[in-house]
Amino acid sequence: LFTYYFLFFDRDEQYFYTRAILGSALAWARASAKCLNFNSMLILLPVCRNLLSFLRGTCSCCRRTLRRQLDHNLTFHKLVAYALALLTAVHTIAHLFNLERYNQSQQATDGNLPAVLSKMHLQDTKWLNPIHSNQTTVEYVAFTTIPGLTGVIITLALILMVTSSTEFIRRNYFELFWYTHHLFLVYFAGLVIHGIAGLVRGQTEQSMAEVHPYQCAEYLTKRDQNCTHDCCKDPEFGSIPAESWKWVLAPIILYVFERILRVWRAQQKVVVNKVVMHPARVLELQMQKKGFCMEVGQYIFVNCPAISLLEWHPFTLTSAPEEDFFSIHIRAAGDWTERLIDTFQLETPRIEVDGPFGTASEDVFQYEVAMLVGAGIGVTPFASILKSIWYKFQHSDQALKIKKVSSANNVALHFDTATDTVTGLRHKTIFGRPMWNMEFAAVAAAHPRSVVGVFLCGPEALAKSLQKSCHQHSSLDPRKVKFYFNKENF
Repeated sequence: LFTYYFLFFDRDEQYFYTRAILGSALAWARASAKCLNFNSMLILLPVCRNLLSFLRGTCSCCRRTLRRQLDHNLTFHKLVAYALALLTAVHTIAHLFNLERYNQSQQATDGNLPAVLSKMHLQDTKWLNPIHSNQTTVEYVAFTTIPGLTGVIITLALILMVTSSTEFIRRNYFELFWYTHHLFLVYFAGLVIHGIAGLVRGQTEQSMAEVHPYQCAEYLTKRDQNCTHDCCKDPEFGSIPAESWKWVLAPIILYVFERILRVWRAQQKVVVNKVVMHPARVLELQMQKKGFCMEVGQYIFVNCPAISLLEWHPFTLTSAPEEDFFSIHIRAAGDWTERLIDTFQLETPRIEVDGPFGTASEDVFQYEVAMLVGAGIGVTPFASILKSIWYKFQHSDQALKIKKVSSANNVALHFDTATDTVTGLRHKTIFGRPMWNMEFAAVAAAHPRSVVGVFLCGPEALAKSLQKSCHQHSSLDPRKVKFYFNKENF
């Protein structure tokens, strides 16, 4: 896309006169603008959670490789955001060069082509140079015109969104990330109106038919009062139409419907049946909601209006679909969770729930062998899976494909209870960091012709280690053991 439009604006006859003033900066600005529009079209799609859940359901019969691409939605969202940041820098720098060259051409008095073209503003609507005064500065144009002012606002909004999305801020100052990220409303509003003034212009098609630049450009600098040549007629110019709205209209409408659905579901009454305070300040909430239907490993967004009307936080469901309630476990990990736990120790506040939404763990029953790896509170999605497996075995579910859940045998900690603190099962969750090469080698040896699903809910460093082990221990022979890595991402 960038190459196509760069070559178009760098060679097209319609912009011959525009290039005479701006040079190659025109192509850099316009090509980056097209790519900005394209990436702005994509940026909302990976965060449309209901759309992704729908696609995950419709792809249930597709190949694993295709389904697993949906699990990279946030990674894709971040990559698109980085592309927007890079393209914004290119676009801004190119237009700063453009404004400087517009200004220099307006003030030039040597009668060259850029100077002649810049003086055409004296003749009604034929102008090509948007700077019409020798007293106008680049800074004045940047902060008083619609493209300049919206460009500054868009850039500031993007800088704030990208910087506040860093891992450190999201982990330690989630509220700052949450509220700053809603500047995307400002970004899209500015993007839609950014190009409506049409400061960058090109020669009209009708004018090109009458005075083609390749035949007539030299006459603009040599003409006199008695010129009788056909080329003595001045070229006429028109604005490049604003197109950003065409690129982003569909995803914006889709996202609006997404938010309306979220608001409607959030208004449905949630009944908190049971509140359990576990060790290490882990709060368990067991709830019921009319029409709520879940699958294993899914997650919900929770809002507590008594703490914040706007903040919604994701939590993995720890109950099984076979149970008549749904539950989450909340660890104290920031201001919002601390206040929620403190509030529930005093009273039972109103809770709003949005979801459930699909994750990689939904595919756990598609594998004959599964390795479930949870770090810290990351064991929560596997509570749902283990409970569901237990229920399915109790009811002799013939559709259950999975035959074996592997477990690491180096125990670091046990709670002094008859059942596991997190899962509620009699089989304790085993804590600690295994020797992954040994574990994968053991699973590969025990299941030499199986497809093994490896599921992680934990930090990125552990994800890289497990993904590497999956590659190392997967056989090149398609008839032998294969490890597929799946990571919880929300």
